Amino acid sequence: MPPRHGRLPDVRPLDRFSSIKIKLGVLVTATVTLAAFVTWAGLYNQLGPTRTLPLAVVVGVLAVQVLARGMTSPLREMTAAARAMAGGDYSQRVRATSRDEVGQLADAFNRMAEDLEQVDTLRREMVANVSHELRTPVAALRAQLENMVDGVTEPDAPALESALQQVERLGRLVTYLLDLSRIEAGAVALEVRDVGLQRFLERTADDVRPVATDKDLRFTVDVEPGDLTVPADSERLHQVVLNLLQNAVRHSPTGGEVRLSARRQGRDVVLDVADDGPGIAPADRQRVFERFQRGNAPGQGRTSTGGTGLGLAIVRWAVGLHGGTVEVADSATGCVMRVRLPANRPRAARHPASLAP
Repeated sequence: MPPRHGRLPDVRPLDRFSSIKIKLGVLVTATVTLAAFVTWAGLYNQLGPTRTLPLAVVVGVLAVQVLARGMTSPLREMTAAARAMAGGDYSQRVRATSRDEVGQLADAFNRMAEDLEQVDTLRREMVANVSHELRTPVAALRAQLENMVDGVTEPDAPALESALQQVERLGRLVTYLLDLSRIEAGAVALEVRDVGLQRFLERTADDVRPVATDKDLRFTVDVEPGDLTVPADSERLHQVVLNLLQNAVRHSPTGGEVRLSARRQGRDVVLDVADDGPGIAPADRQRVFERFQRGNAPGQGRTSTGGTGLGLAIVRWAVGLHGGTVEVADSATGCVMRVRLPANRPRAARHPASLAP
C-alpha cells in the first residue's frame, strides 16, 4: 500500500521475525541503541547535554513511529476492511506480509472475508434463482386461469391437468426450499432403522408410476439378496430415491425402462437408479449436485434439461446425513445415479451444515 502524502512510510523491516514478542524486543533494542548512538555523537561533537538529550529523544520517537507503523499496518487495514464489510463490501483484503501473530490474524481475516463474499454471492444467486423458478409456474398458472375465466379455454380435463402440473411444480419447489431452511438451521434428525430394500424400492416405484404413464415407462426392481436391508431413515431415503426416480422419468424416452437395483458391496449397500435417457456430460457430473444447477446431456452444450435444480442437492444432503455418497456412475448408455450407504448402523447421525460442495 503506497504511503499517503504527509504520512510516515509503511516500511516493514521486521516482517522476517515470526513472533511479535521478538519484534518488540528488536524495536526496543534498536531504539535504545540509536538513542545511545545519537547521545554519544552529540557529546563527542561537544553539543552538550541540553541539545544532545532532546535530539536523542526525537530520533528515538521517529524510529519507533516508523517501525511500529509497519507492525500495526495490518491492524489498521483490518479495521478499514471490517467497516467496509459492515456496509456490504466483502471485496476488501488485508496485505499480510509477516509471519507473526498479526500476520496470522490477517490471513484468517482474509479467509473469513472470502467466505463471507462467497456466502453473499450464493445468497444473491439463490434469491434470483428462486424468484425465477417461482415466476415461471406462477405466470403459467395465472395465464391458464385467466383464459378459463375469460372463456378463452374451456375448463376441461386437459386444461385442469396442465394447471395441476404447475401447482405440483410449485409444491415441489416449496418443499425443497423448506428442506434447505432446515439444513441451514441444522434442525434435522434421523430415525434410523433397518429398511427392507425390496419392498421399499417397489413402493417408491409405485409412487412414481402415475407421472410416467404418458411415456409408457417400465420399472424394474432388482435386489440381491432379496432380504437385503440398510440402516436408514426411511423418510429421508424415500426422499432420495423419489428424487432420483423423478429425474429418471423426466429424461427417459417414451417406452424406456427405469431400473432400480440394490446390492451389498463390501461395507456399503449400493443403490442404482438407471434410465435410458441421454445421460449427463462428464464435465457436469459434480456440478449437478449444486444448488440450482442442471445437468446437460453430452453434446448439448449448456441446454437445460429441466427441473428446479434443487432435487439433486437435496439428495446429496440426505445421503450425507447417513454417512454415504452419491455420484453419477459411468455407463455405456443412459444415466446411472449411484448411492452408497453404510451397511452397518452408524453410531451417530451426521448433520452437514450446508449444501455447498
